[in-house]
Amino acid sequence: MGKKIWMGTFVSACVLMLAACGGEETAEENNEITVVAQTTPMTDIVEIAGEAIEEPYTVKLVEVADNIQYNEAVFNDEADASFAQHEPFMEQFNKESDADLVAMSEIYNAIVGFYSPVYDSIDELENGAEVAIPSDPTNEARALMILDDAGIITLADDVSFEATVDDIEDNPKNLKFTHVDLLNLSASYEDGIPLVFNYPTYIEPIGLTPEDAVLLEDDDNNTFALRVVAREGNEDSEKIEALNKAFTSQEVYDFLDELADKGHLEPSFEPGEE
Repeated sequence: MGKKIWMGTFVSACVLMLAACGGEETAEENNEITVVAQTTPMTDIVEIAGEAIEEPYTVKLVEVADNIQYNEAVFNDEADASFAQHEPFMEQFNKESDADLVAMSEIYNAIVGFYSPVYDSIDELENGAEVAIPSDPTNEARALMILDDAGIITLADDVSFEATVDDIEDNPKNLKFTHVDLLNLSASYEDGIPLVFNYPTYIEPIGLTPEDAVLLEDDDNNTFALRVVAREGNEDSEKIEALNKAFTSQEVYDFLDELADKGHLEPSFEPGEE
């Protein structure tokens, strides 16, 4: 069974429970697995996993409003796990925060790409066009790698998931890159920036789907698959093993399969995998 709260109330609730119980954890609390997520479809998947998880465990969904809180919550032992990111993003957080988060099950790969309010095809991309890309390092690299794979720019041979605009060796169309927070990229599209990177989750509210993209990523290796993330030393616990089993359940797969039919994502597991 799943429960849902907002991160702003989470810490206060924990303090009150500890005070009431004299700091001792009850059996019910010990079997509750707190999972932090940010937005749909991640939050939906957490709730479905909460329905699929085997007894005696339950799942509590904690929703957050940005791309920082979910990692800090897990790292600071305020949550058991998160479901909001791919492994390169987690590794960047570990590097910057001297953290010890561990990527667990691959769940799905979002179909990301570039959208345009100006062009019907990427072949129409004009010389000197402005391109909006994410401001966080790993998603910046992801966006640039898509352009590199398409032959629109050329990145240095020795860069990959840490690529930045400084690693562009050839930019034949003299594209002008603008860094935008991931959550504000849809606004960049609405403001008329000719080429904008985005995720299906964030572009859907303005009426777009991956079918509307002018350029999509080809990631057969699931490098950027969304994963369950836990703390090092907790990843082999019975709670996290139960959580992984729930996340790779038939119920979750069926939900992902529906979104796959709409072109939003591709499942990264077969039911029953952990």
